[in-house]
Amino acid sequence: MNLSNSYEVIIVGGSYAGLSAAMALGRSLRSVLIIDANKPCNRQTPHSHNFITQDGEAPHKIAQKAKEQVLKYDTVKFLDDTAISGKNNEKGFTIRTIAGKEFEGRKLIFATGIKDLMPNIEGFSECWGISAIHCPYCHGYEFRNEKTAIMANGDHAFHIASLVNNLTNELSIYTQGKPEFTDDQLKKLSNNNIAIVTDTIKTFEHSKGAIKRVLFENGTSQTVKAIYAALPFEHHTQLPEMLGCTFDEGGFIKTDLFQKTEITGIYACGDNSQKMRSVSSAVASGTVSGAMVNYELTQEDF
Repeated sequence: MNLSNSYEVIIVGGSYAGLSAAMALGRSLRSVLIIDANKPCNRQTPHSHNFITQDGEAPHKIAQKAKEQVLKYDTVKFLDDTAISGKNNEKGFTIRTIAGKEFEGRKLIFATGIKDLMPNIEGFSECWGISAIHCPYCHGYEFRNEKTAIMANGDHAFHIASLVNNLTNELSIYTQGKPEFTDDQLKKLSNNNIAIVTDTIKTFEHSKGAIKRVLFENGTSQTVKAIYAALPFEHHTQLPEMLGCTFDEGGFIKTDLFQKTEITGIYACGDNSQKMRSVSSAVASGTVSGAMVNYELTQEDF
């Protein structure tokens, strides 16, 4: 594949958000380079849900089909590589990859996702995205009426419990330490027969990622089919920070309603800039960023 050294738009990240941005730009005849390291956060998840027309499809199949459709637009190119550094230049930005290649772009879109940080619990990482899950809308229906737990504490645990309680009557919260609930929250949890377990989790017993039992440090155990978990995360790349992008209190790249960062010419979309983690929301934010970058280019050139 022959690549130019200069593009109107460089998109760092080629999963759902990045591909959606590229489609909007490709349909406007913009020259686009997508640089992707092939590390989507849901690569272990067997099925994607709550995305109309694709409900139940394997995530990698959705991404592959999207890539095939996007690359039918002749002005869009795809590079399997990792962007490692960037700088401003007279025309916009210069991006350098781990393979030593350099590309210039007038505009830059970060669709880099996030990297979940696994807790020190044996078996957890093998279950993540399969039976250790993050979102009731993405996964909850598949575990309806099953024994379910929430591995969190305080307001977040209470929020997830209020949503999951509609899906099962057998629900527990694993706080892994002293509960951090208000008196009103404790009353509501009790009224809904939601148990609070304070013991520290040691091991997830599982079969190919399907949880069988949770073992605690004190020697007790519980049988569950699914566990909702709120994990800390880090960004896959320091490029947004290198180029001056700012972050909100949750650690997400700060953008406006049109996915524009606080740095002129740079946009961000997908999981790196929003709390709502799903394929459908990533697609939506990618489309917005692509359209707004095209609008910005149009206003500069018209």
